[in-house]
Amino acid sequence: MSESPARKAPIYRAFASSDIVAAHALSLAVGWPHRAEDWQFAIDAGNGFVAEDNGEVIGTALYWKCGADRGTLGLVIVSPSEQGRGIGRKLMELALEALGKRVTFLHATPAGQPLYERLGFRACGTVEQHQGTVGSVRIATPPDGARLRALTGDDVPRIIELASRASGLDRSQILPALLEVAQGVVLEHSGELVGFSLLRRFGRGYAIGPVVAARSPDEQRAKSLIAHWLAKHVNDFVRIDVPGHAGLNDWLSALGLTRVSTVVKMVRNEPAEQHCGDADALYGVFGLITQALG
Repeated sequence: MSESPARKAPIYRAFASSDIVAAHALSLAVGWPHRAEDWQFAIDAGNGFVAEDNGEVIGTALYWKCGADRGTLGLVIVSPSEQGRGIGRKLMELALEALGKRVTFLHATPAGQPLYERLGFRACGTVEQHQGTVGSVRIATPPDGARLRALTGDDVPRIIELASRASGLDRSQILPALLEVAQGVVLEHSGELVGFSLLRRFGRGYAIGPVVAARSPDEQRAKSLIAHWLAKHVNDFVRIDVPGHAGLNDWLSALGLTRVSTVVKMVRNEPAEQHCGDADALYGVFGLITQALG
């Protein structure tokens, strides 16, 4: 019996908007909840690569530049039937080459972590994914006489400042784009904006994030920014991705947003110990934009 001819290596090329349908199908194949609209937002805000075999997209990797010296990487997917061919590694190498010497962050599943370690990433934290159908939620009152109000266009420079400060990532490009598809609420104290949270359609329902707030006893500021949205979306499916050190896991679980997974935050091009915990002493991140975007 003659041997089967060797398979040709996939073609690797830049991700195009016309790839969204195929990318969406890939994410469904691996059990991810992303809608086609979520892919559209991700690629509009960044760039990426695909692996193509006989005209079929079999892998993706996207990346986002956050200013001149930092970036994030995510939506790394290889078709289940094509895994084991080195496709994921090649896509990662292309994205890392595009990011250059930037300090780069990603969030790794247990399956992906060994590959990322081989590419120079090191663990520097965790993120807990909470989600569920919202039940009756008691509105959390902000502390210290603070008040919640709707976000306005005049608030955008300040929320960019807070988001960049709390995350350590330049948010001047991604937040204006996110506000095209999201609603926002801000927290004021004595006339100063000290926190904000956004909500948008995502996956099976809605996603809350980012959530940024000045720290407070029992993190009541952050809780008030999250509970505001939950109280408005009773019986809706809601997701929030929370840094493991934020201290909200028990509170969210008690509200019916079950912790369904934990992923590892990883960094490349700087020592991991420099990126454990919050980037800022006063303001913290209590909800991510997405695991891919940080």
